Amino acid sequence: KGEIIAESDVKLKNAVCLNLPPGYSEQIPEKWWIAVKKSIVEVTGKMHGKGYSPHDILAIACDSTSGTVIPIDKEGRPLYNALMYNDARAIHQANIINDIARDFTEKIGHGFKPSDALCKILWIKQNLPSIYKKTYKFIHAADFITGKLTENFSVSDESNSLKTGYDLIDRKWPEFIEKKLKISPELLPGVVPSGQAIGEVTPSTARELGLVAGISVRAGVTDGTASFISSGAYREGDWNSTLGTTLVVKGISKRLIKDPLGRIYCHRHPDGYWLPGGASSSGGECLEKIFKDKDLEKLNLMVPEYTPTPMFVYPLVRKGERLPFVNPEAKGFVVGKARDEYELYTAYLEGVAYVEKWIYEVISQLGAEIGNRIYTSGGGNKSKPWLQIRADVLQKILVKTNFTSAALGCAILAASRTFYTSLMEAAKNMIGEKEEIHPRLKYADLYGQRYDHFRKLCRERGYE
Repeated sequence: KGEIIAESDVKLKNAVCLNLPPGYSEQIPEKWWIAVKKSIVEVTGKMHGKGYSPHDILAIACDSTSGTVIPIDKEGRPLYNALMYNDARAIHQANIINDIARDFTEKIGHGFKPSDALCKILWIKQNLPSIYKKTYKFIHAADFITGKLTENFSVSDESNSLKTGYDLIDRKWPEFIEKKLKISPELLPGVVPSGQAIGEVTPSTARELGLVAGISVRAGVTDGTASFISSGAYREGDWNSTLGTTLVVKGISKRLIKDPLGRIYCHRHPDGYWLPGGASSSGGECLEKIFKDKDLEKLNLMVPEYTPTPMFVYPLVRKGERLPFVNPEAKGFVVGKARDEYELYTAYLEGVAYVEKWIYEVISQLGAEIGNRIYTSGGGNKSKPWLQIRADVLQKILVKTNFTSAALGCAILAASRTFYTSLMEAAKNMIGEKEEIHPRLKYADLYGQRYDHFRKLCRERGYE
C-alpha cells in the first residue's frame, strides 16, 4: 500500500566522460555496477532493520535511460564507453536510417533520431570498425545490470529495445537492420516483454551483495516508463510527466499513436496497451548547470514573489532538442534581463513549464486524448513552487503520490507477474496516497499570453 520498506540512492562517481566534442555524451558502465552493488547492500541492510531479510525478496527489475547503448564481448565486458541517451553524434546515421526504412517508420509511427540506439550502433560500425568487429552484442544499460546479476547479457526488454529499432507490432527485429544496414541480428539481444522472467541471481553475485541465489530477475523498462508506472497513472487515458534531468511524458492508450516527426513514439504496456510518449532534452538539468552552487531551497522560497516573470527561457543547457520539436542543433536561450538570481531561477522554472505545455499540445494534435489531470513524478516534484507554476501554465490539476521514482516503478513491475497477476493490479495496490495541485484561474490569461510569446520567440529561431 505504498509503504517503502527500504531504499538507497547512490551517486555515480567518475562515471561521466569529460572533454568530449559537442553533442557527445559517454559514461563508463563498470562505474554503474559499483554504484548498484553499494545500493543493494544498503537496501538489504535497511531491510534487516525493519524485520525483513533478503529471503523476502521475490523478484528484481531494472530500468535505464532510453537509447543508451554499449558494445560488449562474450563475457559481458564493455568494449567502449556507453553512448548515452542524450548523445546526438549520429546525425548522419539517423538520416541514412530514416531514408532506407521509410516503410518501417510509417508502420510504427515514428522516425529515428540521432540519440536513438540504432543510429549510434551504425555510427560505431562506420567510425569505430575495430570495436564493431569485436562486439558480441550491443546492449542497453539495464541489460548490463541484469547481466551482472544473472550472467546472461543476451536478453533485453521491449521498452529499452524500441530505440534500437525493435518492431513492437510484430515483436521482432525488422529485416532492414540486416538487409540494408548490414548489421547482423546476432549482434542484437533477444527481446521479451517487460516483467517477464529473464534469469535468476547467481550464487556468486548473491554472496557478494547479500542477496539469496535464485531471486527472479525480470525484464525491465526505460527510466521514463518506470517513473510512469510509479506515478499513479495506470488506467487507459491517464498521462504522466516525469520531470528529472529531462522531461518525459507518457500516457496509456488503446491505439497506436503515430508521429511522422518522431517526437512521440509508443512503448508496449506490459498489460497489452500502448504507451505513447516522448522525452525532451530540456528539464531539471538546467537547474543543475545554471544554479550548480546555489541553495535551491532558498531560491524556491522566493519563487512566489516573482511569478509570472517578464523573461522567456528555453531551458536547454546542451546542444539538440527531441521534443516538442526535433532539432539536433537547437540551443537554449534567455530573453530579458533578470533583476537578480531569484527571478532568473523562476524564469527557468517557467521555461520548463512552457515546454511541458507545448508537448501536450503536440500530443493532442496527434490525436491522443488528454484529460484535466496530469500525474507527475521525478525530482521536480520536490519543488512545490515549480509544481504550482506547472499547474498554472498547463491549467490542469497535477497529481503526485507521496513517493514516486523509477525504482518504485521497477518494484511494481517486478511484482506484476510474481506477487500480482497484472501491472494494473500491482500499481493499484503498491502506490500510496495522492496530492493534488490545482491551477489558479487568475494566472490563466497571464501565462497564456506569455506562453504565446514564448512560442513566437521559438519560431523566430526555427524551433517548430
